[in-house]
Amino acid sequence: MYAMVIDQPGEAEVLQPREVETPQPGRHDVLVKTAACGVCYHDLLLRNGTMKRGVPFPLIVGHEPSGVVEAVGSEVGSVAPGDRVAATQWTGNCGLCRLCRSSREPLCLQRKWYGHEVNGAYAEYFVIQEESVVKVPPEVSLEEASMFSCAIGTAWHAVRDRGRVQPGETVLVTGAGGGLGVHTIQIAKLCGGRVIAVTGGPEKAKRLEELGADEVIVSREDFSDEVKRRTNGLGVDVVIDNVGGPLFEPTWRSIGRGGRFVLVGELSSNLIQINTARIFLKGVDIISTTSTSRTGLEQVMEQVRLGNIRPIVTESFPLKEAARVHRMLEERKSFGRVLLTP
Repeated sequence: MYAMVIDQPGEAEVLQPREVETPQPGRHDVLVKTAACGVCYHDLLLRNGTMKRGVPFPLIVGHEPSGVVEAVGSEVGSVAPGDRVAATQWTGNCGLCRLCRSSREPLCLQRKWYGHEVNGAYAEYFVIQEESVVKVPPEVSLEEASMFSCAIGTAWHAVRDRGRVQPGETVLVTGAGGGLGVHTIQIAKLCGGRVIAVTGGPEKAKRLEELGADEVIVSREDFSDEVKRRTNGLGVDVVIDNVGGPLFEPTWRSIGRGGRFVLVGELSSNLIQINTARIFLKGVDIISTTSTSRTGLEQVMEQVRLGNIRPIVTESFPLKEAARVHRMLEERKSFGRVLLTP
C-alpha cells in the first residue's frame, strides 16, 4: 500500500511517500480502507521530535481516520466488510481494568496511542482493534467522521465531562481557530456557555463569531486584561486551553475565582512555572483531558447526526501532500480541520 513514512524526526520534508506492506488484522482487529485522515498538531510534534516518549521510527502518523472496513479478524463480530467506520485515537486497551470499565479507555495501561506508539493512518489502509471503531450513520460523510474522535471528541470530553460547563457560565477558548477550537466553541454553546474565543489570526474572527463565539479577542500575547474587561473584572468560569505553555500566563490570569482550567493541548515543549498558592487562593481546579472514549465517540456521532455540532473541514489534500499540510499548520494558515485523502 501507499503510505507517508517518517524515518527520523525533522522538518516537514521527512514525510516521505513509500510503498509498504499492507497490514493484516489480528483476531480482534479490523483492516480499514482509509477514506480520510485529519491532520492534528500532535502529528507535527511527533514529526519534528518535540514528542519523543514511546515513538518508534520508522513511523506512519495519523490518529484521526475514517474509512470502509476491508477485512476483519476471526473474533470480530460488531462490524463487517463494507461497513463505514470512524476510529478512536487509541488501540489495544484491555477492556477489563477499572479504567476501561468506566469509559476511560485512553488511560488503560495496555492501550497504544494510534499513529504515535503504533503505525497510524497516513496510508491507504490502517489496522485497529474492533473496540476502537464505531459505525458511521448514512447521514454523515466519512470526511466528517474522521474528526469525531480527536477534533470533536476531545473537545466534547473537555467541555462537557471535564469542564462541566453549565448554562450561563463564561468559557474562554484558546487556539479557537484550530481544529479543536472551532468545535470547542460549538460544544460550549451547546452546553449553554457564553464563549470568549482567542485567536492569533484577525482573518478568523468573523468565522468564529459565525460558529457561535459571543466575543472574539485577536491576540498572540497577553489578552488577560481584555478578558477581565469583558467579564467586569471577574474572569471566566471555565478555560478550555488548546495551546498550553506558549499562552499559559495570560490564560491563567484570565480565570476567575472557583474556575475550572481544562488542559487540552500543548503546542511546545516549554516548561511553565506557577506558584501553587495562586491555585488554592483562587480556588481553581486544574484538570486535564485525554482523548476520547468509545462512549464519547458514539455521543459525538449522534450530536453530529442530529445537526447539533457541525464538523469544520476547510480543505482536503491528497495524501502525498502531507508535508505541505504540515507547513500550513506550522504557519497557522489553516482554519478548522485539514484532511488528507488517499
